[in-house]
Amino acid sequence: MLPFTNTIRRLRFDAGEMTQQDLADRIGVTRQTVAAIEQGKYSPSLEAAFRIAQVFQVPLEAVFQWQGDRAAGP
Repeated sequence: MLPFTNTIRRLRFDAGEMTQQDLADRIGVTRQTVAAIEQGKYSPSLEAAFRIAQVFQVPLEAVFQWQGDRAAGP
């Protein structure tokens, strides 16, 4: 698993049950890429991450939440 989580599935639902294909078309990737990002199996490019946030009109942090450093502590 990647060191971050995402809320893409919830954001799609909240946006009128947007499909993975609809999101893929809007950000310029394949539906399979959206599915892999959503499932935490693939790390999106920085550009794709910003495009996703832009589609939902939310800050990047509302889409992706970093989990990597929590176990290590300060």
